Amino acid sequence: MLRPHANLYRVVPPVYQTQLLASLADVWDPRHCSLLDIGGGTGILAEAMRLVFKLDRVVSVDIEDRFAPGLGIAVATFDGRTLPFTDASFDAVVLNNVLHHVARADRIPLLRECRRVSRGPVYIKDHLARGMLDRFRLALLDIMGNVPFAGMLRASYLTRPDWQDLAAALGLTIVAENTGRYRSGLFSRLFPNRLEVTMCWMPRPT
Repeated sequence: MLRPHANLYRVVPPVYQTQLLASLADVWDPRHCSLLDIGGGTGILAEAMRLVFKLDRVVSVDIEDRFAPGLGIAVATFDGRTLPFTDASFDAVVLNNVLHHVARADRIPLLRECRRVSRGPVYIKDHLARGMLDRFRLALLDIMGNVPFAGMLRASYLTRPDWQDLAAALGLTIVAENTGRYRSGLFSRLFPNRLEVTMCWMPRPT
């Protein structure tokens, strides 16, 4: 699913991306038929999600057009703040390794937009930082993962309290989360898998 759209994956197996999809599958609601992918970059992961989760409609948006050609999804650019969709346009919204690249002041407004356009959950795959060493590790991972695709490097990594505060501010609760085996051997010692987190956020019961 990934290799036809990126020459890199024909040389380097997409282990990280495969685990990301597996971690998302663990918290995924199979009843979803439509999905909005925010900060989709090349759109390749959104295309894989369309196929893996058998979705009828997937739209991927980003602040600039870096989308790969030949995708079976709709793509669009937006201003990074206001999503160009009506309320409850999608069954779910996903942000894969996006929020740590969003300025702190813009996170809640963007997530409010996510909640507005989603009829269901907001899925977030991102990172968990415990301190300065973790932030250094994550910055290196961003360089390795984003430079080949001209992705963003500016980042501010979140701690567990940061994630909990964001969810609370939006009236959402983290109903499921997991880590996953993104790295193994020496690489996992240098960059522990606990740095990765996949979450499902849902509105708090009223």
